[in-house]
Amino acid sequence: MHMADALLAPAVAGAMYVASGTAAGVSLHRLKKEDEPQKLPLMAVSAALVFAGQMINYTIPGTGSSGHMCGGMLLSALLGPEAGFLSMIVILAIQCLFFADGGLMALGANIWNMAFYGCFVGYYLIWRPIIRGKWFGDGKGALRGRIIAASILGCVLTLQLGAFSVVLETSLSGITELPFGGFVALMQPIHLAIGLVEGLITSAVLCFVFETRPELIKDVKEADASLTARTSLGTTLAVLAAVTLLVGGGLSLLASSNPDGLEWALFGNEEEGYGANMGLDEEEFGVASDVADKAGSIQEKTSFLPDYAFPGSEDPAGTSVSGIVGAAIVAGAAVVICLIGGFFRKKKTKTA
Repeated sequence: MHMADALLAPAVAGAMYVASGTAAGVSLHRLKKEDEPQKLPLMAVSAALVFAGQMINYTIPGTGSSGHMCGGMLLSALLGPEAGFLSMIVILAIQCLFFADGGLMALGANIWNMAFYGCFVGYYLIWRPIIRGKWFGDGKGALRGRIIAASILGCVLTLQLGAFSVVLETSLSGITELPFGGFVALMQPIHLAIGLVEGLITSAVLCFVFETRPELIKDVKEADASLTARTSLGTTLAVLAAVTLLVGGGLSLLASSNPDGLEWALFGNEEEGYGANMGLDEEEFGVASDVADKAGSIQEKTSFLPDYAFPGSEDPAGTSVSGIVGAAIVAGAAVVICLIGGFFRKKKTKTA
């Protein structure tokens, strides 16, 4: 769902930067009050895991399309909506600048579409009410069921909202080649399927954490205070880090070559025998602007592994290197931002 600059008019792109920037500012303010030192390593590892996970496009059978996880629901369940949102900003910014994934002018819109809904709407409307509720009754098994249900429902809902926002943003940008109703009819069903798969992936990761360190998952201890950890924090984080390396450095090589949901809706997949959908020309489409041209020239200078590959090479090692290097950059950036901002530090208690 990474939007290219050509899909947005500068005014719409600017408005989305303001919206996403405002949400980031509120998140930064709220995190100043946090007192959970264990969140720092968890934020680094989980953000790196989501970066690696986004590299794996999974095929949506019978469509000629593919999808990848967004990760907002997973991060908000582990870190809370504010830290999850900032983690997603780090991921999307690094993808944009270093890997030319998503337009720089469109970054504000991509943050809103892929991060805001998953982290804030997904958490406050889906995750917290379900986890703290009484779905499936009481006990550990019931709580596990609520984690799975909240993961799937949250991912489905938030991807539907993100997909619809893409349609609105392109329509407001005046791209006349995209009839509103037809675009909606293509975007919503394909992202329903993508959301279902992401929900299953998210629930699998969270169930692992639930079995090892349940206190790391937001609202779980409030739902059942009797839960205890089965492994050390270090062991749990080490397993997640190992999965990150496996996914980014190895499984990313198996990613589907089919276009993702947005590309599929715009251009179709006639090469594989499927329809043209909106039938746009991949070389010439959308809105041209000086702002987009300048943003594109900046990306050309900053992206040292464009499209997750060595420049001018089809060597598959480029994908593996991109996955490992990108995950490491995301983890490091998350730590640096937290240290600079003073987040998650153990606060000193005042004594009389």
